[in-house]
Amino acid sequence: FSTAITITEQPVSVSVPVGYSFMLRCRAQGCTSLQYQWFCQYQSDCRLIPGATNQDLPVIAEQTQLYTCRVNDLHRNAVFSDWVKVEVHQCVARGLPPRLWRGEPVIVLNPSEQRVEVGQPLLLQCAAMGVPAPSYQWYRNGNLLEQQKRKKLWITHAKVSDSGTYLCCASNSHGEHWTNAVDVHIGEQNQPPLLCCTSPGVRRKIALLVGNNRYQHHPNLMAPVRDVFELSRLLGHLGFQVVSLLD
Repeated sequence: FSTAITITEQPVSVSVPVGYSFMLRCRAQGCTSLQYQWFCQYQSDCRLIPGATNQDLPVIAEQTQLYTCRVNDLHRNAVFSDWVKVEVHQCVARGLPPRLWRGEPVIVLNPSEQRVEVGQPLLLQCAAMGVPAPSYQWYRNGNLLEQQKRKKLWITHAKVSDSGTYLCCASNSHGEHWTNAVDVHIGEQNQPPLLCCTSPGVRRKIALLVGNNRYQHHPNLMAPVRDVFELSRLLGHLGFQVVSLLD
């Protein structure tokens, strides 16, 4: 005979505009009837939410907080769900989701161009709304950066080789959205690295890829961006040095 309680559906983190209404869900199984109680934490203050004793917790987004649900059975056994983050964006400019927004990623903060001296830290930032909260993946010159999977791209000691064009993809189960592409310059570079002199007799194969994503009188297109990424990988395998330009 087992009295274990098993959480069968964990609540999910979200990233939403202020005033947005949604539900946090928790489901559990046990050998007796179960009771639910939700808690929230703002900064270091963790408190019980009065009356929040259902499987579903209605939330109106006001400030960024953490939430968890405690599940009890009649034998005084208790388990807690995962802590989840409700990230609330107080100031959302252009790009605010329409009323029919279904939770697909919406970029609310784009990275900005950076000029950094060699050895100094490099920081790029982006943010996106989404339900569930989006995951992030950064790219440089169309190449995926394996270790850069957060809103903030942080390089402690920048190298000349860190120069390039950066952008980030925010994705969740509803789709993906890309930030603007920005140039990062490390050190004093009077000329682009790919245009420097080479040894006599050495021929360099250079491919210039241009992907237009934004048009003045036409909706944004995503395919050109992806095409640039895919072509840059292919041409790189063929020995080309690739210069990728977006917009």
